[in-house]
Amino acid sequence: MREIILDTETTGFEPSEGHRVIEVAAIEVVNLLPTGRFYHAIIDPQRDVPPEASRIHGFTRADLEGKPLFAAQMDAMLAFLGDSPIVAHNAPFDFKHLDAELVRAGRPPLDATRMVDSLALARERFPGAPNSLDALCRRFEIDLSERTTHNALLDVRLLSQVYLELRGGRQLGLTLGAAPFASAALVQATEAAAPRTPRPMRVPEERAAAHAAFLDKLKDPLWNRL
Repeated sequence: MREIILDTETTGFEPSEGHRVIEVAAIEVVNLLPTGRFYHAIIDPQRDVPPEASRIHGFTRADLEGKPLFAAQMDAMLAFLGDSPIVAHNAPFDFKHLDAELVRAGRPPLDATRMVDSLALARERFPGAPNSLDALCRRFEIDLSERTTHNALLDVRLLSQVYLELRGGRQLGLTLGAAPFASAALVQATEAAAPRTPRPMRVPEERAAAHAAFLDKLKDPLWNRL
């Protein structure tokens, strides 16, 4: 199954307040494993970048000025996304910003049914626990040493590892207890398996002769009573 792991960086929280997308990163995973294909774009938001946002992702207005506009990169992004499910951490945030950019460019918003929110999955699995991307990486012992800022391309690579663990880890379908993501194909294959026919063990003649010679040396060996 093809899925897209996606992350955005923005100038602020609310597109309704004029905040814009400044970075989009996405990687392709098939059967939960990255294929190596990715999409990455840095975007000129045509506005200032507040200092509090810069402290999070590291981008300043000077870094973005002169980069391509969202509309110029939109077709390449949509082609990469295709019609696959889109996985993001706090996905409603990313969707509302991308939708605002798409509508501004005269395109329809993304289909909300494609949204897979890894934050919601984490909260369901670890209720009451910290479930930020950093916290989940630490819980699953995923290396965070490169994450000094919220770089979207690094974040999707980390999220792909977190998502794999949230969906059952590296032994998907073999988890103990309740397994909400167990493979239906695995279950069907197990149920349809025919009973095995026992195969008798055949002992070579020379091994049987050696065993008989050994028994002749013993007093009332147990094997002769069988």
